[in-house]
Amino acid sequence: MSKLLFTLFMFLSITSAIAQNSFQDVFSNTTRPSKDNIRIEFQDYRNNKTYLPISILKGKSEGPVFTMVAGVHGFEYPPIIGVQELLREIDVDKLAGTLIIIPIANTSSFFSRTSIVNPYDQVNLNGAFPGKSSGSITQKIADFITTTIIPASDVFLDIHGGGVNEDLLPFALFYDNPNYPEQTKKARELTEISGFEYIVSYPFTLKDNEPAKYVFKQASQDGKIALSFESGKLGNVQKDAVSFIKNGVYNMLNNLDMYDKGTGPNANLVQLNNPTYISATETGLFYSDLKAGDAVTKGDIVGYITNEFGEKLKEYTADATGIILYKISTPPVNVDDTLFCISSSL
Repeated sequence: MSKLLFTLFMFLSITSAIAQNSFQDVFSNTTRPSKDNIRIEFQDYRNNKTYLPISILKGKSEGPVFTMVAGVHGFEYPPIIGVQELLREIDVDKLAGTLIIIPIANTSSFFSRTSIVNPYDQVNLNGAFPGKSSGSITQKIADFITTTIIPASDVFLDIHGGGVNEDLLPFALFYDNPNYPEQTKKARELTEISGFEYIVSYPFTLKDNEPAKYVFKQASQDGKIALSFESGKLGNVQKDAVSFIKNGVYNMLNNLDMYDKGTGPNANLVQLNNPTYISATETGLFYSDLKAGDAVTKGDIVGYITNEFGEKLKEYTADATGIILYKISTPPVNVDDTLFCISSSL
């Protein structure tokens, strides 16, 4: 290893250690109740810089560590706004246990109004896990969450919504991970009492040495009680989407005996599984009269794509019978874009 490379390696290792120590110093503090806001700074080998905001709320008494993450994608606004309101509302004097809250995981994406990727390295944070300590700026954030935040957590909630081009049905989801049956059982229970009407179970087939890619899939792979919310759509802030998120968090905290607030489960639970995806095989303009929440039957024509001259290139049909969880709702599409996600009833 050359002297320059060795120096760079040592610098990256030291900055990573400082970031971990900054979090651990606050997290390990025994003072209760308390609320601390910190920023963990990151810098990669291309001199890109960013930071990760983290709030650590400790209740009067010991209890579970509940982590929630919003803003993995910077254009998913209802999760970010929902967490902002939770940060203002939760009273640490009435809290048991500890909350680790990352209100905006991808600040570079958020403040640059970039939909999916970090503009500095063009990497999607929700495809970067487990990350890499010596990698690009996004890979470093993923590595920090994997090696520092997830291990400290008992329950890990990843909050998403539809992006600027997605119509989405609000739902709660978890991975049916056979490697951790007790954690999976509790994740299912938490989704079912969250207040969301639609509950989706995703199959888990990853081996231990395969990259998880997604943040809460990483938490599931690491044996945590892991789940996710999807609420909000089309790059806007909808009040009902924010309310779904907040109510879901309060219901789960109540179930865990951490906070006495919540409305209880939805009276009309709809259990879904086996999501299937319809992807574009052409670049062009997408047309569909369907919306998220609509029921479709296998073989139904669900939309079509034209070229720039309005000439139809291809019709698309449903691969399965079920409910549309989310779909593209703006005209421009590229090859491999997900047009629909359809989930079947249990």
